[in-house]
Amino acid sequence: MNSILQRLSRPFTSSSLRFAPETNGGSMAVPEGADKITLAAGCFWGTEHMYRKDFKSKGLIDARVGYIGGETDSPSYRAVCSGRTGHAEACQIVFDPQKVSYRDLLEYFYRMHDPTTANRQGPDSGSQYRSGIFYHNDEQKAIAEEVTRKANEQWWKGGIVTEVLPAGQWWDAEKYHQLYLDNNPGGYECPSHFLRKFPALK
Repeated sequence: MNSILQRLSRPFTSSSLRFAPETNGGSMAVPEGADKITLAAGCFWGTEHMYRKDFKSKGLIDARVGYIGGETDSPSYRAVCSGRTGHAEACQIVFDPQKVSYRDLLEYFYRMHDPTTANRQGPDSGSQYRSGIFYHNDEQKAIAEEVTRKANEQWWKGGIVTEVLPAGQWWDAEKYHQLYLDNNPGGYECPSHFLRKFPALK
């Protein structure tokens, strides 16, 4: 398969047919003074890749892809892709708030994907590709609701369908999903993952 076709078609490798993930639930360790943010923006490969690339030297400590928002324990990639577990593909990021704020990461979130398509991101269709912010405390909830309201009014003309929900159980995705586009540079990238040139939120 040539590079263009690879980038436009999301593969199911033999590894994706496993019924249980290679790693289990449990959020990343958060060092003292750091914080974490959990976001769903369609295909988690591109979400992780973009945040790592653009915030590597700007406060990102670590990032991991996985599953959140569902009802099944230890979901596999295949099970999540069936749409029956209720999980969203997501990215969990540990960051240094002295270098980048939760608000900045949320504004980037609303620039880097299309939050107006329910259960879809580009050609990827299904509830696992929904847009969501999963907050970890009341302060994050308040900021997420404020940024969502402003982005909806100023950038997306009232079309945002992003969920703002409490973060429940997180499950790490299988090992081969982590750093996927670093390890597979010609791999699939969702065409809706790119930075929009919006003016600063007021």
